[in-house]
Amino acid sequence: MSPPDPRGRAARVSPRSPGPRCPNPPPIPGAALPESPPDPRGLSNSLLLPPVSVTLDVETASPRLEVSENRKSVRLTRTLRNLPDTGKRCMYWECVLGSEGFTSGRHYWEVEVTWNRVWYLGVAAESVEREGEVRLSPETGFWVIWRDDDVLHRDCDVFFGLPSPESRLSAGPIPGRVGVHLSYVSGTVSFYNAETKSHLHTFTGNKFTGKLHPFFWPRDENQWLRICSGSAPGL
Repeated sequence: MSPPDPRGRAARVSPRSPGPRCPNPPPIPGAALPESPPDPRGLSNSLLLPPVSVTLDVETASPRLEVSENRKSVRLTRTLRNLPDTGKRCMYWECVLGSEGFTSGRHYWEVEVTWNRVWYLGVAAESVEREGEVRLSPETGFWVIWRDDDVLHRDCDVFFGLPSPESRLSAGPIPGRVGVHLSYVSGTVSFYNAETKSHLHTFTGNKFTGKLHPFFWPRDENQWLRICSGSAPGL
C-alpha cells in the first residue's frame, strides 16, 4: 500500500443514507457479556452492560473515508480530499477513531459489518502513530481483530500485508455484527459475534494508560461499516 498524498485531505461527511440499517432495536437496555476471562462455551456468568453511544470523529478520519452525516457510518472511497492536517487525522492508513475517549470503566458497542469482506475493528490509544506505517498490535496501542475474506484474525502486520498462522482465530461463522467490550480496569478488550452472542477473542494482560478510542478501518470500497449501539430512534 503506497502512502497517501502528504498535502492532506479531508474526510467527506455525507448526507446520503449509509446503507442498510442495523437490526432494530439492538439488544438494549443491555448486551450479555461475560466476566473476564470469557467462558468459551458461550455467555454464562454474564452481566448486562448497556451499549455506549459511539460516534465517529471526522477530524481523525483518513482523507479517503466518507463519514455519514450522523457520524454513525463510514466507508472507503477512491476520492482523495484536500485539507491541512490537524495533527489528529489518520494520514497513512484509511481509518477513523470514535469521538468518545475512555479512561475508566467498562464500555460496549456494536458495529454492522454485513457485505464487508475485509475490515478492522477494535480499540486504539489516543497516542497512536497516525502519520506513517505502524503494526496494529497491543505493543503499538491497537487492540484489533480483522476479517480477510472468510477468516478472522487478531493483530495485523501491515508492513508485509500477510497474516501469520498464529493470528487466526477459531473457526466459526463470520459475524454480520461485531460487539466490542472494553474493560479499562481489568485491561481487556473482548470481541463477540453480536448475532450469536458467541465470544471471538479477548486481549488480556494490558495495563491501560491514557485515553482509549473505538477504532474503525473499512477496506471494501463503498461498503459501509455502521455503528449500531447508542443510535437515536430513526438514525
